[in-house]
Parts: sequence; C-alpha cells; structure tokens
Amino acid sequence: MAGEEPGLAENLQSFFDLQYPDFELLVAARRSDDAGLETARSVGASRPAARWTALAVGEPRCPNAKVHSLSAMTNAAAGEVLVISDSDILADPSLLDDLAREFADPSVGVVTCPYRAVPGRSLWSRLEAIGMNTEFWGGVLVAQFLSRMDFAVGPTMAVRRASLEAAGGWDPLRDFLAEDFQLGRAVRRLGQDVRLGTHVVEHRIGSQPFTENLAHRLRWRRSTRRSRRAGYWGEAFANPLPWALALPPAAGWADWSWWLFGCCVALRAAAALAVGKVVLRDDLVIRQWWLVPAQDLLSVATWAAGFFGKRVRWRDRAYQLGRDGRMRRVRG
Repeated sequence: MAGEEPGLAENLQSFFDLQYPDFELLVAARRSDDAGLETARSVGASRPAARWTALAVGEPRCPNAKVHSLSAMTNAAAGEVLVISDSDILADPSLLDDLAREFADPSVGVVTCPYRAVPGRSLWSRLEAIGMNTEFWGGVLVAQFLSRMDFAVGPTMAVRRASLEAAGGWDPLRDFLAEDFQLGRAVRRLGQDVRLGTHVVEHRIGSQPFTENLAHRLRWRRSTRRSRRAGYWGEAFANPLPWALALPPAAGWADWSWWLFGCCVALRAAAALAVGKVVLRDDLVIRQWWLVPAQDLLSVATWAAGFFGKRVRWRDRAYQLGRDGRMRRVRG
C-alpha cells in the first residue's frame, strides 16, 4: 500500500469483515505515517474484535518493492496459508472459506483468485476492464485447459507457507517484476499444484488518464513477454478480431472473406460472454459491448509495442528489464 487511493476504506473494510473462524490481517506500507495506514487504523478502530497489525516496512532494499513488503509481512504472520492481496481489491466475505477448501487438498501449493475488473469513469479504464474480463482471463483459461497451470496471477493469491519456504522464500523473487508469475513457477517445479480458484474477487482498477494507462499496459506487456515467451507469441491467435478486420480489404472484398469475418465476430462475442458474464459475472461486457472492438485494437497495438523497449515505470520509479524478467532501477 502506498498512500490514499479511491475506495481504499471500503476495500479494507471488506477484509476486516471476512467470515472465517480464525485469521489475522496484516497491512503494510513503507512509512508509519502513510495515509493508507491511517485509513487502515481508522477502519480497524471500528472493528475492535479483529486481529490485525499495521506494518511500516521501510524503503525497499530490492528492486521489487512488493516483495520487500511481502517478506516483512510473512515474517510477522503466524498462519500456515498466506493470502496475498493488493489494496485495490474488494473481498467477498466467503473468500477465506473458499480458499480453505482449495487447500484441503495437500497437493495444492498456490491458488490464484480470478478477478473481475471494475473500471473507474475514464474511457481508458473501461477499455482495460473489458480487456481483462474477456481477453486476459480467456487466455488464462485456455492456458489452464492446454496444460497444468504453472504460474500465478495477482492481485489476489494464496500460498502455503511450507511451499513458499521450500521454494526458497521471497528472496529469489526480489529482482523480478512479475513476482506472482515466478512464485507459481517455483512452486510448480516442486511438483505441487498451482490452481486457479473458484472464488472471484473484485479488482477496482481506478480511472487513469491515457498516458498512465498506456504506461501500465506496456509494463504488463513487457513483463509478460519476458515471463512467457511462447505464450506471448500465442496472443496473436488469442485476439483475432483486429486481424479479421483487415481480411476483407486484403482479399479484395471477396464474399468468403466476409463469411470468415462474420464467424470471427461471432466467436469473439461468444468467448467474451462466456468468460466475462458466465465465469466472472461481469455486466460491463454486455452494457458496453461496442467497446470490445476498440479494446481489441488497442490490445494488439500494445502487444506489438511490447516487443520493443526495456524500460517500465512502477509507481514513481523507473526500471530496466532484463531478458529473464529481472529488473534494475534506473534514473528517469
């Protein structure tokens, strides 16, 4: 957590109100006077029965500031299953109950919670939410169908403490931008299951202006390309609508090209409804369906841009990515 953000108090309240017999809640920020921690203290004061701790973890001593915080929270936590969540998540009261059922299987080491992106008011936020709720999670579901899942996805996931320790703890992940992906890969190498859970959380992505939204998309793309190279190339086939738009003029407006274009549109609509509405229970894809083509075009553009460049911005800091997804801080 870094400062105050829209909806933070409500998000934090949802974690204080989780319905589970015994759990502890840890909230971390760099400084004890962080505005986000002040909000957490205010919420916690209204929940006197909650067992919770506010941690000031200091300035990060590694490139990935989130890993720095996770390491401190893990050292302070007492539980055997660690549930990790970003501050922009609104939790359902049944979250821990559902995760506990997943971890009743001793072969499970990591569970990723699917998330339903909820946009802010800006057009760019709505486009990104539609992309997450249709294209992104559609790709994750296809990857899980084709082979056993070997990666985790934030912003809400859970790991068995014993699995984390067997994988070397947080220290090996301190230089990686996509620490969630690397955690899932490390636990899968131990022979344990990395599972996509059944509990869907609400991810409030805010209302970024175009420049910030574009920087976020590029950071995501450049990180994904270095984490899953083959899968990144495969995204060209997972998002066929922009390519289908170019087919009729490329084919001289032949009748068969329109038939194929129509088939592609129908398949894209069916996939978007299946993932967005049925799996994630998202109404945005129905209410603003006309944004899907625009989001697909923007997605292909940022996918292509992801092949170029090594620099990314994360909050107020600039980093350069290596070929293996490790990063180092740079000026700028």
